[in-house]
Amino acid sequence: MAFKRGVALLLGLLGLAVLVSAAGMTMLYLMVGSGGSVPANATLVVRPGAELLELPSYDVLQLVQASDAHTIRGLVESLRKAKADARVRAVLLRPQAFESPFWAKVQELRDAIVDFRASGKPVVAFLEYGGNREYYLASAADKVFLLPTATLDLVGVANYELFLRGTLDWVGTYPDLLHIGDYKTAVNTFTEKTMTPAHREMAESLTRDQYQQLVRAVADGRRKSESDVRALFDQGPFLPDEALRQGLVDELAYEDELDDHVRELDGGNDVRQIDVNDYAQVGWPSLGLTPRSRVAVIYAAGTIVSGRSTYDPVNGPVLGADTIIEHIREARADQQVKAIVLRVDSPGGSSTASDMIWRELTISKDVEPRRPLIVSMSDLAASGGYYIAMAGDVIVAEPGTLTGSIGIYTGKFVTGGTYDKLGANIESTSVGAHAEMYSPDRRFTPIERKKVMESMQAFYDQFVEKAADARQTTPEKIDQIAQGRVWTGEQARQVGLVDQLGGLQVALAVAKQRANIPADEEVELVIYPRRRTVYEALSERLDDPVGTHSRAAAEALGALLGTADRRAISALLAPARLFRSGEILAHMPYVFLR
Repeated sequence: MAFKRGVALLLGLLGLAVLVSAAGMTMLYLMVGSGGSVPANATLVVRPGAELLELPSYDVLQLVQASDAHTIRGLVESLRKAKADARVRAVLLRPQAFESPFWAKVQELRDAIVDFRASGKPVVAFLEYGGNREYYLASAADKVFLLPTATLDLVGVANYELFLRGTLDWVGTYPDLLHIGDYKTAVNTFTEKTMTPAHREMAESLTRDQYQQLVRAVADGRRKSESDVRALFDQGPFLPDEALRQGLVDELAYEDELDDHVRELDGGNDVRQIDVNDYAQVGWPSLGLTPRSRVAVIYAAGTIVSGRSTYDPVNGPVLGADTIIEHIREARADQQVKAIVLRVDSPGGSSTASDMIWRELTISKDVEPRRPLIVSMSDLAASGGYYIAMAGDVIVAEPGTLTGSIGIYTGKFVTGGTYDKLGANIESTSVGAHAEMYSPDRRFTPIERKKVMESMQAFYDQFVEKAADARQTTPEKIDQIAQGRVWTGEQARQVGLVDQLGGLQVALAVAKQRANIPADEEVELVIYPRRRTVYEALSERLDDPVGTHSRAAAEALGALLGTADRRAISALLAPARLFRSGEILAHMPYVFLR
């Protein structure tokens, strides 16, 4: 007993030491992180890469260093501040290798670079590697420099999808999955060996549209015709000398030569670099701009499930309906909040959870004082992600956002054959005509299949009717563009599912306009979920070691597989890991644009 008390005391003292140390580091960090540390004639160095995050990681061991600088909002905000900051004379953009298969966040960052250039200050891009996304971003700069030993991998846009029906047949598992919508291809991964005609039509349409967006941006940034850019893509990849000869880059250079080039663009001024991680601590008041009005930004990021938000070691952030509903109610109760922006980055998930979130959002629009609700779509806002977005007064998406997917599916995997191959046997006892409806040992009976389809049809009809009401059209017209079909943001605007193109800043501009806030006035953003304190993070680590280990496992898995491979695995395992047996899912098809 004494030994246990001694261990407990030791752990308590260690925890207290961590708290005191973290608090001291936080105070020191805040003291030095003021706007006064920016040198004159500064060049802001921005190094985006890997995954552009919606929210920073606030693990207790990372909390002191964690800042919004690592998020897409933080990067865009730093560029906006630098545009107005007389001390910042230029931006050095150094894109690293992007791992995400999606495009919208990269587009949002590119828009911010273009906006910064409108100040007349130069942007220099330096590429150590130039794939599609890295070059797409760099093409917004005044000058593009390429490492003399690097390759410019401009080869077009490809879409890869995996089909497991042959594997399931081999192991004796039958995918008894049902869906509504010819384009609701989430089940095709398991039920088909190749693309159906509708699946291929949708995949080709998405790929063509994203390729066109890429071509258009490069043509605009490099002052070439779109036909010339298409011809160049067909000749890639490029060795450095050929990239220079074709006018895709301006010069070949090493890192140590960049300061001279930046100095030339900035009229010969000495170059003093400041990293975006440090510059993120600069506040608007230090620039003479004090926000007066408050706008709530609620993040809906992750696969949508019932219950609390959590973190899955394979699927990453999981958006719990109970958690985000609390955030919505808290924002609604803040009388100083003049508008609400819902930031969606979700492939959807549980239909029931999506409906609960939608309901809470619609209530918020009718509560006094009445405030506008604007939706900002990130990389993904599909199926259940689109369902919750329907509550918005205005929907804003990037051209490369994947959205729509108004369709649903459900079902089960019949694994009895697999057990047979292993020499195992499943036996059951049950009471009730349909007690074994979700048995893993047999397929649905005709009556069970009929009941499942009736339930799905009822929810699909409700989905379509709510979309029609939100978009001020008829259910018949929505049904024509629904059927589970995924659209890019640009396509979605053309068919009426989206109102405007742009990122979070465009959504905030719309929110300010609708809330009668002057367009040139900076606003205070009230972010949900709120940033945790050191104490909260430490408490979570001590109280929930499983959650801590889950994050560590996810980081280890990501390091071994890479983000793209981990996403593929998460897409395949999500139905089994995150949802209840037989749950109707509003989840987007597993589309990966690479």
